Amino acid sequence: MNSIWDFFQVLLDSKEIINYGGLVLVTLIIFAENGLFFAFFLPGDYLLFLTGLFCSTKAIDFPIYIVVICIVIAAIIGSYVGFFFGRALGKGLETRPDSLFFKRKNLDKSRQFFARHGGRALIIARFMPVLRTFSPIIAGTIQMPIQSFSLYNIIGGTVWGTTLPLAGYFLGQSFPQIINYVHYIIIFFLAITTFAVIRTWFSVRKDTSGQ
Repeated sequence: MNSIWDFFQVLLDSKEIINYGGLVLVTLIIFAENGLFFAFFLPGDYLLFLTGLFCSTKAIDFPIYIVVICIVIAAIIGSYVGFFFGRALGKGLETRPDSLFFKRKNLDKSRQFFARHGGRALIIARFMPVLRTFSPIIAGTIQMPIQSFSLYNIIGGTVWGTTLPLAGYFLGQSFPQIINYVHYIIIFFLAITTFAVIRTWFSVRKDTSGQ
């Protein structure tokens, strides 16, 4: 039991993910968090930033372009899995009971966000925890055309999977000592993403209350 708990602690700690599993584990987590409904709790934004940062210090011993390519591909494929999952289940998700890894409110929140922003939601949601996981699933449940989904998926996955790792990499190149302040970076990203989610929640709530 302790081993299982330790493993989940690793999954929730970006620094441990990088130290423990390197690029392979980072890629798998990005894949899961971008479309598997039970993986919404996994770190995303700051994991990408720290991956780029650790790449600049050679803690991840791969060229940055390899790291970026792996992340982008994992994000795009993960969202395709979520899309086809949503398309296959369709209305079945509506009656699925809440569980440890599935919360109906997350699905509803993503649907309302998607209804407001349309296809652009797939790009915007890349930078928002939870919504990033559920948006491709919603696109599948509403039977979004695969051509349209592919366009937004590829653009969103490329922008998200490129900007954050490169930002971490070039910051690490310019200020190598920043590696000593990893925990502050994580707190900063948590604050930013929490603010984004809260703002989106209030925006969605305002829209639905006005209907």
